[in-house]
Amino acid sequence: MGKGLILASRSPRRYELLTRMGLDVEVVPSEIEESLIPGESPRDHVTRLALAKASDVGSRYPHRWVIGADTIVCVNSTILGKPKTPDEAVEMLCLLSNREHQVLTGFSVCHLKKGKADCSAVQTAVKVKSLTHEEIGWYIGTGEPFDKAGAYAIQGIGAFMIESIQGSYTNVVGLPMCELIEMMGRLGAIVIAHSELRVAE
Repeated sequence: MGKGLILASRSPRRYELLTRMGLDVEVVPSEIEESLIPGESPRDHVTRLALAKASDVGSRYPHRWVIGADTIVCVNSTILGKPKTPDEAVEMLCLLSNREHQVLTGFSVCHLKKGKADCSAVQTAVKVKSLTHEEIGWYIGTGEPFDKAGAYAIQGIGAFMIESIQGSYTNVVGLPMCELIEMMGRLGAIVIAHSELRVAE
């Protein structure tokens, strides 16, 4: 039986954020479908999915600490998903161009055997510069937009288009680390001792 943290996500960006902290992390993707409920607010959407993902994987590993997360990009309360085609990527990047948008990440931490769980969401305002058609075409040609909410990666090539951010940078990457570590500490999921940050048993 493993003792490390379980990340209920395939996101290599979330995995990197956690392992960079020195945490022992195992990836076990959730099978939860990322569906949108009509009338659901963006914040309710990400918190519902984060909790569902953590609970889904937690039910298979009740003796382990599990993190679930969901990140979306919103423009005027419209949720932008991950583009499936170049045309969809063009449409999203044109919508983001020369405009501020919101990135929301819902995150949940649970340990079912201990009966501990919490869920929250963090919002960051991101301003994209005015993009030319040439810049959009070049960026789509790199292939980076296609598995990213809102068709860009702030930690990747897409950094060229970010004019400013207000709030958590790691939230835009996929996990608001400041708030997540606070939650894990509050739940007793991590131990900080002897210059070491580790997952609690």
